Amino acid sequence: MTDLEIANLTVPAPIREIAEKLSIPEKDLEYYGKFKAKLPLSFLEEEAVQRSKLILVTAITPTPAGEGKTTTTIGLVDALNQIGKKGTAVIREPSLGPVFGIKGGAAGGGRSQVIPMEDINLHFTGDFSAIEKANNLLAVLIDNNMQSKKRNLHLDPRKVLWKRTLDMNDRALRSIVLGLGGTTGGIPRESGFTITAASEVMAILCQSKSISDLKARFAQIYIGDTLSGEAIFARDLHAQGAMAALMKEAIKPNLVQTLEHNPALIHGGPFANIAQGTNSILATKIAMSLSDYVVTEAGFGSDLGAEKFLNIKCRQAQLAPKAIVLVATIRALKYHGGQALKDLEKEHIEALTQGFANLDGHLDALNSFGVPVVIAINVFSSDTETEKSLLLDYCERKGISAALSEGWAKGGLGCVDLAQKVVKTAEQNDSKGIKFTYNLEDSPVLKIEKVAQTIYGADAVVLTQAAKNKLKRFEELGYGNLPICIAKTQKSLSDDEKKLGRPQGFEVQIRDFEIAAGAGFIIPIAGEILRMPGLPLVPAAERIDIDQEGTISGLF
Repeated sequence: MTDLEIANLTVPAPIREIAEKLSIPEKDLEYYGKFKAKLPLSFLEEEAVQRSKLILVTAITPTPAGEGKTTTTIGLVDALNQIGKKGTAVIREPSLGPVFGIKGGAAGGGRSQVIPMEDINLHFTGDFSAIEKANNLLAVLIDNNMQSKKRNLHLDPRKVLWKRTLDMNDRALRSIVLGLGGTTGGIPRESGFTITAASEVMAILCQSKSISDLKARFAQIYIGDTLSGEAIFARDLHAQGAMAALMKEAIKPNLVQTLEHNPALIHGGPFANIAQGTNSILATKIAMSLSDYVVTEAGFGSDLGAEKFLNIKCRQAQLAPKAIVLVATIRALKYHGGQALKDLEKEHIEALTQGFANLDGHLDALNSFGVPVVIAINVFSSDTETEKSLLLDYCERKGISAALSEGWAKGGLGCVDLAQKVVKTAEQNDSKGIKFTYNLEDSPVLKIEKVAQTIYGADAVVLTQAAKNKLKRFEELGYGNLPICIAKTQKSLSDDEKKLGRPQGFEVQIRDFEIAAGAGFIIPIAGEILRMPGLPLVPAAERIDIDQEGTISGLF
């Protein structure tokens, strides 16, 4: 059966019953139908946060289809509740870009899903729409000011950095010319669109601590420069109040449930290859205020999502996971060991063994943070007993705790062994901190070098002249002490997607810089990273349909 067919076999519990498991009174729920609700920010209690155990789920370098972090996250939460722990999942909201593009639905898989699956994948509670509107309101105010004669800030049309956003894969909007149509059509200039998950408004939402913090961060958005070289910010257009007003509901985390009727919070959805790749600080902390164990995920491999989760989110939120679950699959290891993508369902011991190098690379990177790691071997039906035994034996020889994760096929029951190992690891970890990869006082270049060498395994970092010029400008504006959020391919530990396994002897080239002043980080660009993806030859949208009774099909 498809994921959607499996999800539809489960009758969701009324959301008030899920809230009761978290001791949330019904009067405090903001209902979005029978099975979804928003939670007020008042449930965040810092003292309770410190008592809760945070578990981060990340992965080795993925194959194009991904390695099942969300499925593992949900299966692990269901298993934690089965063994008597009060556990909650906290994950990101799916973007319509991947839903209609390559992946289809993105709410877990098999017996380890969050529901209502169709709603979560299609619009959900309108958070992405609110983010689009807030982003595009600022864009409208910028163009309106450039058209104005009395209140004109004299922005240089060539140096306006802010773009519009749309939650769709639309390559035709990457680069556009706007303002055509004569004097009433605005000032002609080059611009473009980013996908909503890559927008700074999304990043700001996920970094904010309150509505006032959200508004303050909106005010700090760097728009561009005037003709005389003066920096202009969103506050100069008095945009932050209206932008925050549009986000009044979107800032509140969304409560849903797993197939086994355990609580899950879903909030925010930045991509990890071009943004920080993790759900909101607010959702994580509210879940920790209400649960003994909180399991969250970070996008793509540990070189992207986990690095940014630990160095950016945890630093900002003053959080530290008690354990990290590294999701590995036999198919991905064979892929990184040289087996062709089309043949991954065939047993190939040599390729599997060669692929262990990629696993080692991620383990070394995660170990640098000083947080204990548990390996979750996400099982596929094509995995052979010989392959599974080989991988488990390898982990045992390395002294790394590992367990088969069969959440897709069996739900929580298939992740009990993993849950027990995670609990044991977390309870034995008495550390309260993280060994960050870099210090905020380090120069931006030194920060990049430390991440590239410690996390990616690079020999050195090279900056193009254009990147040097852009960085100099940002340092002049006082942003040199911000964390870095490197935009890089998710397909390799290096910045070259063709280098599989564990690349050696390579340099990371930074070709450009962007600034997310409101979100609070500098973005070095390594390689060609698209902020507005395109659809594949056969988009997932072509198989999605709805019948006369309103039943949706085609979401996988």
